[in-house]
Amino acid sequence: MGFFAGLNNEKYDRTYTDRALVGRMIGYFAPQKKRMAGMLALVIVMAGLGAALPVIVSKIMDLLKNQPTLPSIAIVGIGMTLIAFANWGLNWLRRALTVRAVGEVVLGLRTTAFRAAAEHDLSFYDQFSSGRIVSRITSDTNDFGQLVVIVTDVGSQLMQTVILGAVLVYTEWRLFTIMLGFMPVVFAIAMGFRNLARIVTRNGMQAMADVNATIKETVSGIAVAKNFRQEHSIFETFDRANQQAYTVNVRRGFVLSLVFPTLNAVSGIFVGVLVYVGGLSAAAGLVTVGSWYLFINSLDYFMFPLLNLTSFWAQIQSGLSAAERAFALIDADPNVNQLDKRDVSPLKGEIHFEKLGFRYSDKEPILSDFSLRIRAGENLALVGHTGAGKSSIAKLIARFYEFQSGSLLIDGQNIRSFDLQQYRRQLGIVSQVPFLFSGTVAENIKYAAPNATNAEITVMARRIGDGEWLETLPNGLETEVGERGARLSMGQRQLVALMRVLVQKPAIFILDEATASIDPFTEWQIQQALNLILANSTSILIAHRLSTVKAADRIVVMKLGAIIEQGSHNGLLEQGGHYAELYNTFFRHQSLAYVEQMKEMVAK
Repeated sequence: MGFFAGLNNEKYDRTYTDRALVGRMIGYFAPQKKRMAGMLALVIVMAGLGAALPVIVSKIMDLLKNQPTLPSIAIVGIGMTLIAFANWGLNWLRRALTVRAVGEVVLGLRTTAFRAAAEHDLSFYDQFSSGRIVSRITSDTNDFGQLVVIVTDVGSQLMQTVILGAVLVYTEWRLFTIMLGFMPVVFAIAMGFRNLARIVTRNGMQAMADVNATIKETVSGIAVAKNFRQEHSIFETFDRANQQAYTVNVRRGFVLSLVFPTLNAVSGIFVGVLVYVGGLSAAAGLVTVGSWYLFINSLDYFMFPLLNLTSFWAQIQSGLSAAERAFALIDADPNVNQLDKRDVSPLKGEIHFEKLGFRYSDKEPILSDFSLRIRAGENLALVGHTGAGKSSIAKLIARFYEFQSGSLLIDGQNIRSFDLQQYRRQLGIVSQVPFLFSGTVAENIKYAAPNATNAEITVMARRIGDGEWLETLPNGLETEVGERGARLSMGQRQLVALMRVLVQKPAIFILDEATASIDPFTEWQIQQALNLILANSTSILIAHRLSTVKAADRIVVMKLGAIIEQGSHNGLLEQGGHYAELYNTFFRHQSLAYVEQMKEMVAK
């Protein structure tokens, strides 16, 4: 088994060249031109001060040989002290500029990544874990910022090396040639680690993304785990992901830790060569003792940026891998492709499926040559066993998925020609498990219509069972719903979700009705809310309640992606076909006549 077997790559991941990554990152720094110019000026000044230190030390060596005076020693000491203080102050100012610039760049990248994630199709989230997406938006963008800080530090040192190199050429070009001959060897060793470092770092980040995804999933399902007393099981799931991340990162650390010791050993060999050659030259009178010492001391200044670059190689590769992962999320190809972005005028709500073919994957055909026309203002109920294709029809109307053949027309226009945001503003959707955001009931109802007032909401709410459901809420519209609506009952959540659509006033309404059992009074309230929505929209109802089915203008019965029956409730019952079978199996026990019949049987 390989080092990184079992890690989960995402299908949308891609590999960028270093040039492409750097070019993309520079683009994010374009608004920071003034700060970057200031940082560059400070780096140049600091590099000059840093390069002056070994030169001053070499002059001291020559002064010691020629019996220096007290004033000359004092001047050299004061000069070195002033350089140290100036270097400290300039370094603080450079870091302050860097932190501000990097903070704004990370803010921009994180915003772009989140916007891209929010705009991806629903099918994107069916395929990819939300925990790993969160990891890219948070951890990876932060690692990208750390990369910039490290690069500015190393860049300052490299600039210092260039300035010092010019001084060394001027001082003794022959020793500089020898020292320069060492550099290709150092570069070759450093570059040899580059690709391997990128690979191991990327895999380390993927391992951590797996840990994040596991934590998110297990914490989200903690109620279910406790209901079934599976706390130990979810811990084991987390522990496996955590142990894998530990193993991957230890191996990653092992690979990256080889760089610095290798270059340090090579540097020691180079120092030995320079000491030997320089010593012979000084003994022969070809160079002064100060110049010889300058070159020995300067070798560290030359090697330090390279050694520093390699010692930070883990962080640098982590930053590059982080940028690569964030850009992959931003650049992920959409599964839903619009041919145009035509403005969407107020819709009537006529929907026409024409010989449409749809599949989630090549091995999973759902609809084949499917045709269905829904009249504007019609209330259509879809019934059938699980897997019949009911939810797929609703998701295609909402444009959450891409169909592969045929056409889908809304008011006679190709759905692929619409501006999706404008189109979806005219859709009202209630899923089988209504999702509520943390906040108050009023805030959740206003989600799609933020300009609605509490007074308007209250008037609408009182049209549902005279508003009695509001009285069951501790603080009325200001009741906190909790995470995902956990503080409300299932019936209350459904009513809030329906109110959210009622306030929105959509042209097309899609309801994937919940299957959870609720009391008859709450069901009556929900049906009242539904009637208010159905009166003003074209409605597609994936029905699980008899009351919803009977209220529909037309019932379409589906099986394995095909329409096998359609008509009214009574007409389909008279046919004695598949709908009649569904009614007797799933719906009949919900009817009042059946309940009364059961009561009479029990009484007898």
